[in-house]
Amino acid sequence: MNEYLKIIRDAYVGYWNYLVQEVTHPTWHNYFYWLIGLSLAVWTLEIIFPWRKNQSIFRRDFWLDAFYMFFNYFLFSLIVYNAISNVAVNAFNDFLGLFGVKNLIAIEIQTWPKFAQLLLLLVVADFIQWNVHRMLHRVSWMWEFHKVHHSVKEMGFAAHLRFHWMETIIYKTVQYIPLAMIGFGLKDFFIVYMFTTVIGHLNHANLNLSYGPLKYILNNPKMHIWHHAKTLPDGSYGVNFGLTLSVWDYIFHTNYIPESGRDVELGFSGDEQFPEDLEHQIIYPLAQHKSENSLLNSMHQKLKQHHEEKMAH
Repeated sequence: MNEYLKIIRDAYVGYWNYLVQEVTHPTWHNYFYWLIGLSLAVWTLEIIFPWRKNQSIFRRDFWLDAFYMFFNYFLFSLIVYNAISNVAVNAFNDFLGLFGVKNLIAIEIQTWPKFAQLLLLLVVADFIQWNVHRMLHRVSWMWEFHKVHHSVKEMGFAAHLRFHWMETIIYKTVQYIPLAMIGFGLKDFFIVYMFTTVIGHLNHANLNLSYGPLKYILNNPKMHIWHHAKTLPDGSYGVNFGLTLSVWDYIFHTNYIPESGRDVELGFSGDEQFPEDLEHQIIYPLAQHKSENSLLNSMHQKLKQHHEEKMAH
C-alpha cells in the first residue's frame, strides 16, 4: 500500500512540475503552446474561410469548449488521471508478476526507422480508438458519457476536445495492453500526438474540407459533420467513427456522406433536456447511471414482492 501511495504522490508532484515547466519554458516540444498555436491557426482559417457563413466567430458554447480543451488536455491529468494510470499500470504489472510474466513486449521494433515506428503507432492506436468510439455509441452506459461530446450544436475547432473525462480513462485503458505489447523504441511521440490534434481540430472546424483522394485515408470536416448529425440512417447507432483515419469506416462500411452536411442539424435525440453548463454536463452521466440503478433496484424489489405474495397464496 505504501508503494502505491508513493506512486500517487510522485504522480502529482511530477505532473505539476511538468505543467509548470510547459507554461514557463516554451520549447519546440511544448504541448501547451503547440495546442494554443494550432488552435489559433485553425480558428483563423474558420474566420477567413467559414463553411457556415452565418455562424458567429464566437459560436455557441465557444468558451465552454475552450475550457474543455485545456481541461482534457492538461488539467485532468493533474487532478486525477496521472495518479490513477500510474497506480493501475504498476498494479497490472504486479499482477502479471504473480504468473512470472515480466515483460509484455511481443514485437520488438526498436531497430525500425523512426518514421516506421511513428506510422505503426498511429495506425494501431487509431484502429483501437475507432473500435472504442463504436463502443461509446453502442454500449448504453458508455453512450451516456459520450453524449457530452455530441451535445455540440455548432461545430468549431474546440468542439474536438469537448468530451467527458471518463472517455480518457476508457480509451487509455483499452489502448494500454495492445500498445504495451509493441516495443516502441521511441520515448517521444510528440509528432503523432500533434498530428492527430491537428486532424481532430480540422474535423470539427467550420471549414469546407475533404482533402480530395486523401478523404479515404484521413477523416475530414465534410465527413465528420455527419457523425454529429442528429438524425441517423435507419437502424444505425452511428456513422463515420474515424478519429484521425477515415479508412476504417470505408473498410467496415460505416462511412456515410449522403450530401453536403453544411446545414445539417447536430446533436442527438432528446438533447433538448441535456444540460448546457459544465457542472451538470460532468455529473449528468453519473446521475443517469445512479437513476438507472435505482430503477433496476425498484423493479427487482417489486418482482421479489410479487414472488413472495404468489408463494404465500
